[in-house]
Amino acid sequence: HKRIIPEKFYYFDRAQRSHEWKVIIDIDQSGSMADSIIWASVVAAIFASLPALDTRVVAFDTSVVDLTEQCNNDPVDMLFGIQLGGGTDIDKSVAYCEQFIEEPQKTLFILISDLYEGGNQNRLVRRMREMRESGVKTLCLLALSDDGKPFYDAGIAKRFTRDGTPSFACTPNLLPALVEGAIQNRDLSELVQR
Repeated sequence: HKRIIPEKFYYFDRAQRSHEWKVIIDIDQSGSMADSIIWASVVAAIFASLPALDTRVVAFDTSVVDLTEQCNNDPVDMLFGIQLGGGTDIDKSVAYCEQFIEEPQKTLFILISDLYEGGNQNRLVRRMREMRESGVKTLCLLALSDDGKPFYDAGIAKRFTRDGTPSFACTPNLLPALVEGAIQNRDLSELVQR
């Protein structure tokens, strides 16, 4: 018959490597993020839909809301479920997210914010530095306006960057290369400069 008939099938499912990395996405949903919230939600929905990553999505203004279950059920629902609030307490949200860090060397923490902090700025900077020093890969994606221009508190962004947390604005198409670099333990500051 000139056919090969397999005797046994072996599957090497990618799901076996599933959840090797934990990604925590902390999204600022304060009023000043109005222009950037759809962009931030799209980024979160993309990560939540990747089965190889254990993704946790948190949103905040002055309160903190864990959207992980909503993301797991339907990332598009999460995308349209974000409601903009008033003030901002980034430090409070970062503190909340710290409880999900189990293996720092296998954790990527992405803060999406304009960094206009209404809470304790010094404690926020210290908390981010300590997180990075524990082995967590930390990134800060700055808010983008509708016309693609970044807007953010330059003082906090400089302090983050000086402490080893790259703070930058980028379109979603550039983000995969940065995440790949983080997972491969490459220098994120170098990747951001490129």
